[in-house]
Amino acid sequence: MKMKLSVLHAAVLAATLALPASSVQAGLPFLNSDKQEMPTLAPMLDKATPAVVHISVEGSREVRQRIPDALRHFFGQRGQGELRQERPFSGLGSGVIIDAAKGYIVTNNHVVQDADKIQIKLKDGRSFSAKKLGADPQSDIALLQIEAKNLIQIPLADSDKLRVGDYAIAVGNPFGLEQTVTSGIVSSLGRSGLNMDGFEDFIQTDAAINSGNSGGALLNLRGELIGINTAILGPSGGNVGIGFSIPSNMMKNLVDQILEFGEIRRGSLGVRGGDVNSELTEAMNLTVSRGAFVNEVLPDTAAAEAGLKAGDVIISMNENRIHSFNELRAKIGTLGAGRKAELGIIRDGKERKVSVTLGRAETARVEANELHPMLRGATLNNSDKGVEITELASGSIAEQVGLRQGDIITGVNRQRVTNLAELRRILEGRQGVAALYIRRGNDDLYILLR
Repeated sequence: MKMKLSVLHAAVLAATLALPASSVQAGLPFLNSDKQEMPTLAPMLDKATPAVVHISVEGSREVRQRIPDALRHFFGQRGQGELRQERPFSGLGSGVIIDAAKGYIVTNNHVVQDADKIQIKLKDGRSFSAKKLGADPQSDIALLQIEAKNLIQIPLADSDKLRVGDYAIAVGNPFGLEQTVTSGIVSSLGRSGLNMDGFEDFIQTDAAINSGNSGGALLNLRGELIGINTAILGPSGGNVGIGFSIPSNMMKNLVDQILEFGEIRRGSLGVRGGDVNSELTEAMNLTVSRGAFVNEVLPDTAAAEAGLKAGDVIISMNENRIHSFNELRAKIGTLGAGRKAELGIIRDGKERKVSVTLGRAETARVEANELHPMLRGATLNNSDKGVEITELASGSIAEQVGLRQGDIITGVNRQRVTNLAELRRILEGRQGVAALYIRRGNDDLYILLR
């Protein structure tokens, strides 16, 4: 006796048993529970789910409340018109182990933002405190690290090879329900527009994603990581079949920058433009209906040096199709400064290739309390002389220990510091006093962190 399988079941079974999908779908003996297993994703998930972790956070955030003019003098706000208070918060989310040997875990920035305490719980029940190595709020990626043995990591897939219709499995901890698995397909690629100031190139999926899934894994049928689940679109805050994930390639580019430099070194092309649409196609007599139209090439930029011109249409980057200007912006911004890219363009109705070395966009900021609790309230940037304190909150811990805006950290405990990555490596795990060597104007001084 034979049974006919659906296309979905045939594909799943073929992936599980390493058989051609056509032969599986054509028919197979009726599966007897005593002799043969039913089609299942369980073997793949047995290997992948131990690499998906539960994250719980605690911290405090500044809450601002407007003060009526009649009451302002009672609060001593000196005309600021608002009352600022620190209020505690807690939250839950998910994360993915990407390097078992070094204990690296990727999650969303919004899961761990402002957290003073980050706790990681593994599938086997073990629990560890985590430290944040770095984050990129504009891409919503954060990198954590734990010290643990016998971890399991998820291998990365090439997300640039995804196609609409590929199967997708989401693993995370929605509403605190640990190790929840849902399945669906890749519904669309290159989605953007959720946060206009951010860098978005989302995978859209109908695999159920809910609150608490943030930072969890989106897998293919081989158990490889194709994305980090980050957002949903739903009128009630629950799943309606429209979820978004950060592609694994974008995540890896950002993680590599955090590990190498201690910050995100945003790539910059140096063009202004917009999406190709039907009106533009007709007006400019273009041969394509999708892409990024270049309105202006800014002088002294990577684009100008590479020979891009106003009127060019960018249709691909490193052999991957570009559908919109936002997609181009996200890929350029997250690839990183100094990286090379090959752009496919259309100029005067002809396709050609242009090689470009990306410039560096405005330097990303790092909140100093990510490096040491006594630096809370300071914002750090790399400079050509060391690590500069570019912002300092009035009354903050960092100000109280003696730091000032404009100070440049050039060393710690007689070790030279030239960038944030070096400062992080020296401070992480350090016990006792850390002596910061500071350059302030023409003076040099030490400031002690206890």
